[in-house]
Amino acid sequence: MSIIPSMLPDFRVRQRDYLLEISRLLTEELDLEKLLARILRVSIEMLAGQAGLIALKQPDGWRVSAAHGIAPAFLSYLTPLLAEEKVRELDVRELNRMLKELTYTASMGLLNGTGLPLAAHGQVIGVIFIFRNYADLFTPNDRTLLQSFADQAAIAVFNAQLYGQVSYEKQRLAALLESAADGILILDANLDIERCNGAFEKLFGQTREEITGKNHSSIIKWKKEPQGRTLEESVAGNWPLTPNATLYVEGDLARPAPPPLPVGITYAPLLSEEGKLRNVILSVRDISHFRTADEIKATFISIVSHELRTPVALIKGYASTLRRDDAKWDKHTISDSLAVIEEEADRLSKMIDDLLDASRLQAGGLSLNHADVAIPSLALRVSERFASQSPKHRIITDFPANFPVILGDENRLEQVVSNLVSNSLKYAPNGEIKISGSVRPEQVIICVSDEGPGIEAKDLPHIFDRFYRSTNAVKQTKGAGLGLYLTRAIVEAHGGRIWADASAGASGARICFSLPR
Repeated sequence: MSIIPSMLPDFRVRQRDYLLEISRLLTEELDLEKLLARILRVSIEMLAGQAGLIALKQPDGWRVSAAHGIAPAFLSYLTPLLAEEKVRELDVRELNRMLKELTYTASMGLLNGTGLPLAAHGQVIGVIFIFRNYADLFTPNDRTLLQSFADQAAIAVFNAQLYGQVSYEKQRLAALLESAADGILILDANLDIERCNGAFEKLFGQTREEITGKNHSSIIKWKKEPQGRTLEESVAGNWPLTPNATLYVEGDLARPAPPPLPVGITYAPLLSEEGKLRNVILSVRDISHFRTADEIKATFISIVSHELRTPVALIKGYASTLRRDDAKWDKHTISDSLAVIEEEADRLSKMIDDLLDASRLQAGGLSLNHADVAIPSLALRVSERFASQSPKHRIITDFPANFPVILGDENRLEQVVSNLVSNSLKYAPNGEIKISGSVRPEQVIICVSDEGPGIEAKDLPHIFDRFYRSTNAVKQTKGAGLGLYLTRAIVEAHGGRIWADASAGASGARICFSLPR
């Protein structure tokens, strides 16, 4: 029987070597997994052990972070045991006592255990536990050595954890930058670009390699004077005076490839502890759709005010004329005047209905009342109604026999066909207007064609836009530019699509829409 009262002499000689190795780990190894494996290897050698583990204290309890020479069955038992609620609250001494008892019982008295607490900056971060086949009897010098080793190891682990946390935060920041929908630039104190995200690459039209390293003024160039003070003007005026002094500038950003892009840029400063400018964070937002919304609003006010003025003026003029006391009107004149008043009132009513529908669309879509709809009967009804209003046109329908009944909102679909026929009546001076249908395996297609001048190529992409009216339309006809916009919305609400047939060309306009069977 042999009792080991202190560490072996050769271990004493290697004391400096072990401490030097751990010191190297402090500066050389920042990968936590590799660091723990090396610390555990040195620990097993120092304590003449057969196996060992390192358990680190996590917010939710103890977790085995490294192991060597331990049977998988024992490790699989130990791992959930450390995660138990009652074990989570154990301090290092209690944990060591539990591991010793467990080791002694599991090995039937053949193995003992020695634990070294890992403490850094005043807090316990883990424990090294070594399995040995002799008792843990150490001299005061041995304990001093072991404590020095454990302290060095704890600092190395703490630094590796801190590095891992910093790396994670960098990865998270990179992910946030790349997932941002707005373009983001990070400038240094000299206003040179340190970083650029993918969204700004797309907005600006250059790669980040071409953007990074350049000065802010060479990338952010305005096509014309922007709204708000530029960054350079603000910095020259001692901006920022406070950490939260953000800037906002709005204007047309000049890009390598035209056209310029309407953007709003927010500048946020990052100051040092001394209050000096360290970085500037730019958030660059594409505001094209806001510009479009403003243009639509201006167009809406212009068109509606113009379109409302005409019928209101006619109604007022005819009503005032009929009310004159100094004139006697015959029955025919009164009838004609009342007919004009009624026609203009109907026109006003139609415009108001269209505006309300457009408003409903903006608020969340049109509501549909689905039922069985016979499209040929609906088309015939529309053709008969318009035929009586325009003797210069011949309105016909052409549908194959056994055209399928579809599911839809009959009133809304009648509105679609009526809008298309009404458009043909407006733009085709005379001739034939045909409402036709064809059947496909999963859908039906309905077309309205005329013999007018057709749709110009430049207008084709825009005819279904809200308030859009071509130059010829503005000259020839009245309207607010809502008919085809609403027509498309109704068709799409039914799960179909609508398009203008570009091939019709000079032979007339042809607009078709599909509906699911």
